[in-house]
Amino acid sequence: MARFDTLLIANRGEIACRVIRSARAMGLRTVAVHSDADTQARHVREADLSVRLGAGPARDSYLDPAKLIAACRASGAQAVHPGYGFLSENAAFARALRDAGLVFVGPPPEAIDALGNKSAAKQLAARLEVPCLPGYQGAAQDDDTLVAQARRVGAPLMIKAAAGGGGRGMRAVDDLSDETALRAAIASARAEAASSFGDGTLLVERRVLRARHVEVQVFGDTHGGYVHLGERDCSTQRRNQKVLEEAPAPGVTEALRARMGEAAIRLAREVGYVGAGTVEFLLEPDGAFWFLEMNTRLQVEHPVTEAVTGLDLVEWQLRVARGEPLPLAQDAVRIEGHAIEARLCAEDPYAGFAPQVGPIAAWRMPSGDGLRVDHGLGETAGVSPHYDSMIAKVIARGGDREAARARLLAALAGTSVMGLRTNRDWLRRCLAADAFAAPALSTAWLGEALGGWDAPAPEARWLAVAAVLRVHRAARVHGPLACWSSSGRRTAPMRLEVAGRVHALRVESGAGQPHAVTLADGTVLEIALERDDGLHAAVVVDGVGHPVMATLERGIGWLDAFGMADGFADVTDRPPARGGTEAGGTIVCRMHGQLSRVAVALGQQVARGTYLLSIEAMKMEHRFESPVSGTVVELGATPGTQLAPGRLLVRIEPDPT
Repeated sequence: MARFDTLLIANRGEIACRVIRSARAMGLRTVAVHSDADTQARHVREADLSVRLGAGPARDSYLDPAKLIAACRASGAQAVHPGYGFLSENAAFARALRDAGLVFVGPPPEAIDALGNKSAAKQLAARLEVPCLPGYQGAAQDDDTLVAQARRVGAPLMIKAAAGGGGRGMRAVDDLSDETALRAAIASARAEAASSFGDGTLLVERRVLRARHVEVQVFGDTHGGYVHLGERDCSTQRRNQKVLEEAPAPGVTEALRARMGEAAIRLAREVGYVGAGTVEFLLEPDGAFWFLEMNTRLQVEHPVTEAVTGLDLVEWQLRVARGEPLPLAQDAVRIEGHAIEARLCAEDPYAGFAPQVGPIAAWRMPSGDGLRVDHGLGETAGVSPHYDSMIAKVIARGGDREAARARLLAALAGTSVMGLRTNRDWLRRCLAADAFAAPALSTAWLGEALGGWDAPAPEARWLAVAAVLRVHRAARVHGPLACWSSSGRRTAPMRLEVAGRVHALRVESGAGQPHAVTLADGTVLEIALERDDGLHAAVVVDGVGHPVMATLERGIGWLDAFGMADGFADVTDRPPARGGTEAGGTIVCRMHGQLSRVAVALGQQVARGTYLLSIEAMKMEHRFESPVSGTVVELGATPGTQLAPGRLLVRIEPDPT
């Protein structure tokens, strides 16, 4: 038995808080580690002890094995839980811990070597007769070999990073006739893989267009025991990144679950796997399934499995790491009800999902029966440019899938993050989409649906409430923003900028009377402000009461109301732009990151959709395409430049129309 009473969590954010919760319930002392960017983070406050690792960038802190081992020595920790991401699937780290006499809460390094690399795992799966898609997983990695192998496999295909996961280092190729485009996809996948995982090795795999992404949760112990805990459907993806996950997978029968579970356990048993692992499959409509990869760690989406099995997977990990047998045999595992998880991220869905970085002014998370929220937010919260943009995971459980879906929709409506754009409202659109509700799932459904999803414009009552709050809160601090009208009411003309558009309106106020807000099109709304504590307010719009949440400072604020959360600014004193907005050929950076590639030159003619440049941010490559046809007349930065929001990237003079 590997005895330990002090556990170091080699991670941050919500997963560090999640591990602390289970470890404390088991009576373990917990040690948090942190970078300089996370000194005030929630996981640091919640742990019994904390140790500083280094500067903000992960390579200087969370990705430094020597510093983590030194933190164990300094704190007296005898075991390390890696969470997910960072070093969780790093065999060298697991081996270094073992050599140092420390317990790694995860599989042996030999199992990570055998299964953590996609190419090696596919070769093993094929030997064990676990179904695998046609592809190439060879050692030769030169471009000519990969191009030749891609032609052998045939389109459509996927180029993938052999190491790591999370959708990084993956490029879909639908047409092999354009060799230049194929080589560009290989180069792009290799660069992102090397940046994300320190390994640019690629594999080529046949792509199944209408399949679902279904994964099986497996567990092994040091006594030769193995079980699976059912499956999760992760088909709702954007650019190969999971958005919504659910358990059990819709339409999976007991017989199919048993076959997939047996195949997953066969892989785990072959390598002497210990702890939690996830075997991922593509599932076709006829029930055929194909091995994709194995994640040799706890998954982000593990809460949906916990919700339908009633089990604590982190507790299982810790017990297995101590040398205990698995708590349950296979025939004792029960799956009841349905659970769906949404990943709330700091990103702008209507600007290429650009990561959002900076302080969070205020936040609110939902609570109630059948709900669980995993987050790492503290009183002082923000999103760092050094790490992933996920803010929280919101999980809803119900007696059936529709009950879980409805509960999650309501939970997201009660979730607010002020000061940064998030994907909250976009997640609600995903949940409400016909394809998801039906369900008619495949890994392609969301990408196909996105083509018709434009950024929602603020409705009249949203603008009216923003204007009234601006008048009311400014009056409390500076006195009225208005002048007296002939009717004896104060009138405040106002121009509010929301998502780059300016809206003209007028607010009339009178003592003890509702505010009358007139919009540019002549629409008049009556807004009664019944309560306002500076963050939460209650408004009555045309006789109907609504709770809203808003922050406001010096004319710049955020409003969450009527199903829309966005920022607004009072630009009344700013002169209107001459000739309206620019013609759409100016591309400005919306994220912190590094300009990794520029694919066009000054004076070059480009068509709409031409690839222009790439930015590396939050361990991902973000590609930008031309929104218009025209001529490149300005380049704002060179490759290698560190970028901040607002930096000009490219200006294209549109062709005459």
